[in-house]
Amino acid sequence: MSTDPTRERILDSAEELFYARGIQRVGMDAVRDAAGVTLRRLYQLFPSKGDLVEAYLARRDARWLRGLAAYVDSAAHSPRAGLLAVFDWLEDWFARPDFHGCAFINSFGELGGTSPQVTAAARRHKDAFHAYLRELATAAGASADTGTQIALLAEGAMTTAAISGTPAPARQAKQAALLLLTLDAGGVAASA
Repeated sequence: MSTDPTRERILDSAEELFYARGIQRVGMDAVRDAAGVTLRRLYQLFPSKGDLVEAYLARRDARWLRGLAAYVDSAAHSPRAGLLAVFDWLEDWFARPDFHGCAFINSFGELGGTSPQVTAAARRHKDAFHAYLRELATAAGASADTGTQIALLAEGAMTTAAISGTPAPARQAKQAALLLLTLDAGGVAASA
């Protein structure tokens, strides 16, 4: 499957701009300028800004989840270590100078009330992320409920890291995840 290099350049530019500045603050002219294409070509590939936003979120979703899974696979010497490696990956992400929080939380916050497409994209991404953490948790011998609780810790860490400007929430969430795993393994009910 070949990809159109112009389309990819537009998506690269849109991703950089939307993620750094916010979707509403970036017009199609800014994307056109950053991508070095004509407005006509931009609209041939993406007939509306909504189409561009959907494509940006779909591509970011696939890349983000693939990157996380690759890291976990390479770092995991056991299922439990794999689950905890999620927080190491998050910490690395939070420490990057271009970290601006979760693109899906940000997009939903900006447009979720007016764009069913953004809401659906955010929901698909979060559902996939939470399902992945439930899979990791059950592979580690914990319950799916514990996996859901660990996913909520990761979500909270993303938001807190974006607001605080520090990667520390990843370490703190990892400690809480370890506690949940320990409680689950000890036969203590993980849900209240």
